[in-house]
Amino acid sequence: MTHRLDPLLRPRSVAVLGASARTDSLGEWALMNLGLGGYPGRIYPVNPNYDELQGHSCYASLADLPETPDLVIFAVGDQRIEGSLDEAIAAGVPAAVLQSTLYLDDDADPPLRERVREKIRASGMLVCGANGMGFYNVRDHVWTCGFDSTSHEAPGNVALISHSGSGMSGIIDCDERVRINVAVSTGNELSVTMDEYLDFVLDLPETRVVGLFIETARNPEGFAAALSKAVRRSIPIVALKVGRTEKSAALAVSHSGAMAGDDATYDALFDRYGVQRARDQDEFTTMLIMFAEMYPVAAGGLVTLHDSGGERQLLVDLADAANVPLTELSNETSAALLEVLDPELPAVNPLDAWSRGGPNATENITRCLTLLMQDPGTAVAGVIHDRAPAGKIYPSYLAYMQRAQTDTGKPVALVAARQGTGHDEAAVTSTHAGLPVLDGVSQFLVGVRALFAYRDFQLCEPAAPGEADQQVVGRWQGRLATDTTLSESESLAVLTDFGVETTACQLANSEDAAVAAAVRVAYPVALKTAKHGLLHKSDEGGVVLGIQNEEQLRHAYANMSRRLGGDVLVSSMAPAGVEMFLGIKRDPQYGPVVLIGSGGVLAETIADVQFALPPFDVAHARRCVDRLKLRPLLDGVRGKPAVDIDAFCAAAARFSEMAAALGEVLAEVDVNPVIVHENGAIAVDALVAGRNRSSR
Repeated sequence: MTHRLDPLLRPRSVAVLGASARTDSLGEWALMNLGLGGYPGRIYPVNPNYDELQGHSCYASLADLPETPDLVIFAVGDQRIEGSLDEAIAAGVPAAVLQSTLYLDDDADPPLRERVREKIRASGMLVCGANGMGFYNVRDHVWTCGFDSTSHEAPGNVALISHSGSGMSGIIDCDERVRINVAVSTGNELSVTMDEYLDFVLDLPETRVVGLFIETARNPEGFAAALSKAVRRSIPIVALKVGRTEKSAALAVSHSGAMAGDDATYDALFDRYGVQRARDQDEFTTMLIMFAEMYPVAAGGLVTLHDSGGERQLLVDLADAANVPLTELSNETSAALLEVLDPELPAVNPLDAWSRGGPNATENITRCLTLLMQDPGTAVAGVIHDRAPAGKIYPSYLAYMQRAQTDTGKPVALVAARQGTGHDEAAVTSTHAGLPVLDGVSQFLVGVRALFAYRDFQLCEPAAPGEADQQVVGRWQGRLATDTTLSESESLAVLTDFGVETTACQLANSEDAAVAAAVRVAYPVALKTAKHGLLHKSDEGGVVLGIQNEEQLRHAYANMSRRLGGDVLVSSMAPAGVEMFLGIKRDPQYGPVVLIGSGGVLAETIADVQFALPPFDVAHARRCVDRLKLRPLLDGVRGKPAVDIDAFCAAAARFSEMAAALGEVLAEVDVNPVIVHENGAIAVDALVAGRNRSSR
């Protein structure tokens, strides 16, 4: 299968411009790595100072080559890059690798990087970099990195695409358990962006998992399309997304010229496409190994086998903290275990299977592991054992894992109770045989959670959001397209038009008009100031709730009008219930993003919120709600009744249709609170701010 990136990633010929005999230089390693990787094509060192390098004839310039190479690896300093690039473009070279920073002291304006970017853009050249470490296409034997590396056997099963060069090398060169197929250090992405590399590796038959070390998506639309392709191909994606904090995001800007996107938006994006997120490189690497060697997993939870009572207890605590479900063993499994275990050991999961030892200890443990994995509630197993002295692995551990997996067909991993020290070749060979040897229980549990989450994502029905009424859409697009901030009554009207239930309300500009409005909406009512430009009414004493009759209303109006003016809104009171929140914010990369969370003052104090890309359906809204910290409040606490979660989720889905339909003209929306009661959900207060499309 051909791909647009073939001249870059699968070149038929490669020139190394600046090839050198200088020890440990970029020019030496770039040429050497082509040989170490077993590159089968034609190699052309280019340097006028040599006749021959590493067994290859050396040429004075690109113009002297017997053919135009598909790929040029630039191994020259920044002061020579611009002229060398001009030479390559003039020769019609279709692809290049730039590893330099493209920075000159006392540079002209525009700076070197921008001049190079424009030359590349105008020529249409495919470029990996700059400010990166090249790539390793292990399956096709094309290594373009200008630094030393470990050996890589082809083909592998893991693809790694990294905005961090060291982030790439720190994984592929430091852990042989990760079988790399393609690894790319994308650098500044002057012409080829992460999504294009992702599209390429998803077409490779060996790819079982893709890891993304990502700062931001420079082509957001293409990135979303590539993630969608991964879903269609059932290839899991693991992401280590940096820029979670404001300080980290600021560093991303200076590091790679990227504008780090809002981290919460990436959570929503990853949620939509089943991307599993790692917090650090330990988790990242462990998850890549587990998806590559243990995926897929069936229904059920985790079982673990131990040779320590204390470590068994610790596993229970860690699994609870990691939100990993432990299998509740069936009565049949427990009974069978009791026949094997020493009498003082309980037949439970997690299982401590070692007490007295004896001549049959290994056989008994093997039988226990098999029984655990045969339980119908088991999806995956972990054997939690410490390493032997010097970091070695006892062969018996691998033997009973192999036998249990053969008997059950279920995945199992050997996990060191702490980070493994030393090295044992068995850790690599066992991992590549489908019995991963992993370091650290916490990382293992995160990996298990990711396996389960991706399994459950694949079981979800495709989203089926509704479509907004186009007449309604057209009416509000015109109203909002001028940076308008709507009044509360108009904001509630927008929600009503898109099918979100709101409290009945009437505007009034006098005391008598307020009384008449209260009759129409029916007591009890709420009185709110409608003073123009006042966005936080409660903070200014502009809201009075639970007015029961005309006398109370007149008194409240007189007090409010004296302080805030005579324009008011008279609203019906919502039933008692749980306060929730719906919002829309605009992400600079992905447009409108819907916020779903706990409402009232909690919206500002504990930030209990989930983010979702619109539009989505009721089922997706329910998954978001179920992840909220205060989700138990919706089921009723301290004698309060359970509320209608389905009604709130339906309202959220319709709200998301509004977000998608009006996304181009919405700056932000704040609906707080939405009262969720026993028989429905009703929006009480809303703020809708428009956005002028010409200001994009």
